[in-house]
Amino acid sequence: MREYAFCGSLADIETIDFDVIIVGAGAAGLYAALNIDPKLSCAVLDKLGIEESNSMYAQGGIASVTLKEDSWQSHYEDTLIAGAGLCDKEAVKVLVNEGPKEIQKLMGYGVPFDRDENNNLYISMEGAHTYKRILHCGGDATGLHMTKTLTEAVKKLKNVTRMDNIMLLDILTDENNSVTGAIVQDKTGKNSLLRSSYIITASGGIGRVYRNSTNSSIATGDGIAAAIRAGAKVDNMEFVQFHPTALIHPDLNMRYFLISEALRGEGAILRNRRWEPFMQEVHPMADLAPRDIVSRAIVSEMRKYDLPNVYLDITSKSREFLIKRFPVIYNECMNRGIDIAVDWIPVVPVQHYFMGGIKTDTNGRTNIEGLYACGECACTGVHGANRLASNSLLECLVFGHRCAANINEVFTKDKKASKLLFDNSKPKGEIVDIDTCRSQIRKDMTKKGGIIRNKTGLTETIAEIGEYYENLNNVELNEAREIETLNMATVSLHILNAALKREKSIGAHFRSDEIK
Repeated sequence: MREYAFCGSLADIETIDFDVIIVGAGAAGLYAALNIDPKLSCAVLDKLGIEESNSMYAQGGIASVTLKEDSWQSHYEDTLIAGAGLCDKEAVKVLVNEGPKEIQKLMGYGVPFDRDENNNLYISMEGAHTYKRILHCGGDATGLHMTKTLTEAVKKLKNVTRMDNIMLLDILTDENNSVTGAIVQDKTGKNSLLRSSYIITASGGIGRVYRNSTNSSIATGDGIAAAIRAGAKVDNMEFVQFHPTALIHPDLNMRYFLISEALRGEGAILRNRRWEPFMQEVHPMADLAPRDIVSRAIVSEMRKYDLPNVYLDITSKSREFLIKRFPVIYNECMNRGIDIAVDWIPVVPVQHYFMGGIKTDTNGRTNIEGLYACGECACTGVHGANRLASNSLLECLVFGHRCAANINEVFTKDKKASKLLFDNSKPKGEIVDIDTCRSQIRKDMTKKGGIIRNKTGLTETIAEIGEYYENLNNVELNEAREIETLNMATVSLHILNAALKREKSIGAHFRSDEIK
């Protein structure tokens, strides 16, 4: 029997019909909207405004083969190696082969990729890539420029209705396991039923279930949790990527500012408080080693010397170069009193990306008919156990397009829903203190479900968060923040249980009690 977060009667709420519903207005959702047949009515939902998503914070760039000496085979192999052999090979082939075509389309939309003095695309190197293949916008503001451009393009579409400040509560299905619509809530607390036989979930990641994250405040796993309640399969939930380098202190929204891996691609060196570079002894690629290795090395260094952080040294580059190449990072650090031209940057590893999510095929289809997923909330299989740097934005484009293309191909207005499955009367019991619950989930996930894990910690945390989940799932919830907390508990338990089940370390999943 499936579950719902929404409590109430569908007869009492407004009903709106669409051909297609897209949940999320980041790169994946926007690109899917741009590729939906103009004849189909489409709603694009965003949680905190169309300009707030994880995509807009992406600094590093987007990976794609553009140079003659590079090849899709090399990009393919690099992706498999970073994914520790757990990637879906067919999905990776789709990614690296179709990526260059999508980059060309982005240029057609006007995405302002950086160019050199000869007006050629400026291509840089990042960790775990064997060739230069990273494209950037505004130096280190790729995601921002890309989402802004795509947003403007979507605004021009007559078939698309933008629905701002709307949170997904539940995905509805019928007795044939087919999508029939979604229940949503606006910022005033008003609930609505959006009826549709086709839903693309592009709701982003799960970063805010951790205390320290580079993710937007919207990233509480809403789309993944709603899909789980609807009966969708999830996969690779144990694989959470921690970025090695974020500024040690968060902003007022508790988001940690990312110090892009591109700095290390341009020669930045990680140092401890004894001035020593330490990555050379850890991995043959030193500071350009895969992110999971660098993150664990930093944690080890911090524990070894009881340090709150390590340092990233980019002082080998001129101020002029840094201002041009990394304007966002340069200015943010300068505003915080750190002159990266002469000062080392204090950094710590924080949660950054989620390789797991709603399981899909190469067309973005899930096990529920009419339900699709793309972007960070989806598990297409391209990332395996660890994402290769700058493959995420490319995945958004390739699979956002593929979701739309498949819907365009199979869409029929004659599709009739069978008996709607919805029965969710719950007692008005006492809810746990929401602030305490959220804080405890983040604390436990960071301490016991984070970079380094073990059986004891995972088991304890499953029990603790499990109690919160049972309480939240068995009482009437009305406010978005309450349902958001249920979503946090839901995805946390799936991450923890998957981590407990995988007893050997691989990729971003590290067990200190690994069974040899």
